[in-house]
Amino acid sequence: MRALAGHFSEDPELWGMAGLLHDLDYEVTKDDWTKHGLVAEEWLKGYDLPKEIFEIGQDHNAEAWGREPRSKAGWAIYATDPITGLITATALMNPEKKIRNVEAKSVLKKFKNLKFAAGANREHMKKCEEIGLTLEEFCDIALKAMQGINKELGL
Repeated sequence: MRALAGHFSEDPELWGMAGLLHDLDYEVTKDDWTKHGLVAEEWLKGYDLPKEIFEIGQDHNAEAWGREPRSKAGWAIYATDPITGLITATALMNPEKKIRNVEAKSVLKKFKNLKFAAGANREHMKKCEEIGLTLEEFCDIALKAMQGINKELGL
């Protein structure tokens, strides 16, 4: 999310925080997606956090409320959430299990194989077009961002 914010000259702190917090309540809301994102907002209401963080985070789950994401950052998280899973799965298929060895073309090849990382929603990833990126551009930005924090990711 931070890399996408930078790409679009948006606030990387805001977008990054939304990315970090968007699944905070996953364990308690995984059986009721209409509450996903709302519980986290309730938990964190005493902190001085911009409301946009929660709006962006909730947009990754917009379908549960029968709507689409509401902003560029919302579309970004909607598409980013699944591509990080696809990139991680691609890295783990690598003999060294290191993201530094992954190339965007490998991720895009895996994208076409619907059985590979089947939980990574390809339709959501394609929505990168809503923010003006091709799938190839989007994959490249996401992969480079993840490679830049490979130690933190343990990959």
